[in-house]
Amino acid sequence: MPIYAYKCESCGHAKDVLQKISDAPLTDCPACGAASFRKQLTAAGFQLKGSGWYATDFKGGGASSAGVAASSAASTESKPAADAAPASATPAACGSSCACH
Repeated sequence: MPIYAYKCESCGHAKDVLQKISDAPLTDCPACGAASFRKQLTAAGFQLKGSGWYATDFKGGGASSAGVAASSAASTESKPAADAAPASATPAACGSSCACH
C-alpha cells in the first residue's frame, strides 16, 4: 500500500497516511477538524541498487553513452576504407591484377 502525504490548508498540520489506492482521500484534518486536509505531491520513494541495467546503462548521466559514441567514432576513423588504395602501393609495386587499382 502506498503512503500519501497530507497537509491541512487551515492549520498547516502535516501527516503521512498509509492507504489503499482505492481508498477515498481524507478531507478532515485530525488536528483542527477543518475540511481542508489535502494530498500533497511528493517525490517517488524508491532507490535502485545493485549492478543491474540501471547501474550499467543509465546511472552515469550519459557518460557511458558518450564513451560508446566516442569509441565507435574512433574505430571508424582508424579503419581504412575498403575501396581506397594503400598510400605506398603503386601499379608497379603490386601488379596490374590487384584489386587496389
